[in-house]
Amino acid sequence: MSKTTICPGCGLHLPSEMEQLDERYNASYACRELCGELSAYTLSLGDEEFIHQLVVDAYAAQHASTAMKPIAITFALAGLYLRYEHNYTGKQVQHAHMLLARTPKNWSHFNPPEAKATITILDILNTPDSERTATLEAWGKAVWNTWKPEHARIASLVNERLKV
Repeated sequence: MSKTTICPGCGLHLPSEMEQLDERYNASYACRELCGELSAYTLSLGDEEFIHQLVVDAYAAQHASTAMKPIAITFALAGLYLRYEHNYTGKQVQHAHMLLARTPKNWSHFNPPEAKATITILDILNTPDSERTATLEAWGKAVWNTWKPEHARIASLVNERLKV
């Protein structure tokens, strides 16, 4: 019999045989499975902009917790910052992540927001393919907006280390 689990990162209630959480991602196993499904979809697109990077960054930022490694949250927020404040493509964000990895390794601790984005990975998967990229963009923006109290700090870090 399937039970319902609540994902601590995004708040989704999903049926799952596994009641444990994937603590590395602050997510239920059912939610992680959905992330895998969306990742398979975005990777199969082979798009020039590499929209898959947005999935990686938005999911990590939406599921952030104080138990996660600071580098994971920093990279996710840097990716969202570059996407929504500087109009970077996924490929450009991926390249920025590589450059950021070469900078000093003292990663800031960011305080995860209490508010959750109203769009989740399930909403994206339930969207028709023709509208999925737009919904994915809206999700990323909604997640980025929940981090508003940290926007100035991440902007400062990215600008200092990458000279953006």
